Amino acid sequence: MFAFRDARGVADVAFTDRHGGVSQGSFSSLNLAQSGADKTAAVEENIRRVTEAFTGTPAGQRPAPVVARMHQVHGADVEVVDATFLKSLGSPPPSDGLVSTTPGVVLMVRAADCVPVLLADVATGVIGAAHAGRPGMVAGIVPATVHRMRSLGAEKIVAWVGPHVCGSCYEVPDAMREEVCAIVPQAYSETSWGTPALDVGAGVRAQLVTEGVDVIDAARCTIEDVDLFSYRRQGTGSGRLAGLVWLRP
Repeated sequence: MFAFRDARGVADVAFTDRHGGVSQGSFSSLNLAQSGADKTAAVEENIRRVTEAFTGTPAGQRPAPVVARMHQVHGADVEVVDATFLKSLGSPPPSDGLVSTTPGVVLMVRAADCVPVLLADVATGVIGAAHAGRPGMVAGIVPATVHRMRSLGAEKIVAWVGPHVCGSCYEVPDAMREEVCAIVPQAYSETSWGTPALDVGAGVRAQLVTEGVDVIDAARCTIEDVDLFSYRRQGTGSGRLAGLVWLRP
């Protein structure tokens, strides 16, 4: 169920793998996608199981912890998960970053080759989650999430960079590599077979370091690791893994 778990003070973080759910076929079994061809009931059951395991909530206990989600659009908008946000949980906003100071609320980011990033300042009680694909990295979603956390009082932030396609597998046209690396030069890469590539994870890590954030690398390549979902490997039949972060109540 979990590819990685960690705890720092009152904050817990985790990245899921593709095991331990109820989805069938190519989505087997722990698909956490916001949309797609999988059955909605299966995805919601998967989210329930993951939430219970992540938070330590006994099976069947109600109310279950609230899970804040995003409608991810490869942009740089960041939402604050506060009382107003929590009133509209049924319609996740179009954004690629969430931040919060509310204990007991789980922030969720989903990915299937893009870079999921979890962040926390446990001393001030501020957490964040960001979805950084190639366009989002270029747009600056990760620095934007850090800045929004600091606007809420965060000072010493730790970030966990989760599973994503690695720089040896993410082949792109040479013109695209030039365009991206003109903005984020640390993303420059080549595939293992010698063609132009991008390392979005390296670019995101560089952005975090520039912002003075401590980085914990929890990456595994989604294309190479069949225990993870990968859109590039599976196409439209790919599910989504998730990054989760919360402040224990």
